Amino acid sequence: MKFYKYHGLGNDYIVIDPEDAGDQISETFIRRICHRHYGVGSDGILLGPLKTDNGDVGLRIFNPDGSEAEKSGNGLRIFSSYLFDRGRVGNESFSIDTPGGLVASTVHEGGRIVTVEMGTVSFGSDDIPVRGPRRDVLNETMNIGGEELVFCAATVGNPHCVILREKALAEEAKQWGPGIEVDPRFPNKTNVQFMEVMDRNNIKIEIWERGAGYTLASGSSSTASGAVAYKLGLCDKNITVHMPGGEISLVIDDDFSITMTGPVAKIAEGILADELFDI
Repeated sequence: MKFYKYHGLGNDYIVIDPEDAGDQISETFIRRICHRHYGVGSDGILLGPLKTDNGDVGLRIFNPDGSEAEKSGNGLRIFSSYLFDRGRVGNESFSIDTPGGLVASTVHEGGRIVTVEMGTVSFGSDDIPVRGPRRDVLNETMNIGGEELVFCAATVGNPHCVILREKALAEEAKQWGPGIEVDPRFPNKTNVQFMEVMDRNNIKIEIWERGAGYTLASGSSSTASGAVAYKLGLCDKNITVHMPGGEISLVIDDDFSITMTGPVAKIAEGILADELFDI
């Protein structure tokens, strides 16, 4: 089976064409391919292009634990670059249908830079979802490991919990992220961001990604965190998000629709061996 591997700021995905995959996509298949020692190694699998009635192409996104994600900003940029490299799109804007909604994407600089209109962010508890009364989930508190944390929740098609911190630390993301991901108040689990506001146009985040763990970068996490910073009046509409893997640029409209721009790099392409699944 043919595969293509790309990364967006160190967040790496394997792209597989459904015509090559046939009926082999399963939780076991995904876990083995994504495994860093027994497989190719990645933060997830992008299955596409798929036929769809709601856009130019369809896409399914799988986490390395076999679960399915509604949307991924880095995944969308990678998929867009892959389509460009395969000659399936050019420099014109095109639409991608995901379980988390329809997005518009535009490829620049020979596929190395991609702009994605991520959709409109909601802070509503019913939309995210978050248990409890109907509300915008802003500046609430949770106790994790004896530490009281202030958080906001948001969705851009997938759920996010943004923890407000004076300093965004990888150690805290790794320590508290696993517990917050599965906290009962989030019925669909959640992605977790630890956010530091640097100034009116810059934030820094550390990320614990639902179904994947500690992650060097995330487009949807950047989008949710930027929206929270703007919603709370801590940042302006143009925000650069700093992550261990690099930077993503956001432009936020008054209705909280967000445009994201960031880099993509191709790593490799190859053939999955049959014996990959023998052991």
